[in-house]
Amino acid sequence: MSSTPAVAASSEEVGADGVRQPGGEVHAWLPGQNQTVCGLPLSRTRLRRFPHVPFDYASTDVLTQADPVGFICPRCLAATEGRRRQEKNWVRHSPRP
Repeated sequence: MSSTPAVAASSEEVGADGVRQPGGEVHAWLPGQNQTVCGLPLSRTRLRRFPHVPFDYASTDVLTQADPVGFICPRCLAATEGRRRQEKNWVRHSPRP
């Protein structure tokens, strides 16, 4: 089981290079599990798995009509932003007294 979240999406598009890309509603998914990070079962919601696409969305991302992704799950964003913060290993250099 991987600790890096990948993408599970409601639809897919094939890019110019012939690789499947997520589209529609996007969720974070940990490969090896049968549900998204927010708790949706993949089989019942008919979400497609994209293990080759990392879930690297942020809460500040802006989606436009030209983007194949139409909606990013806010619960998945909240669950994965803590992991991103831990990976950066941020350290305060002059702490308050």
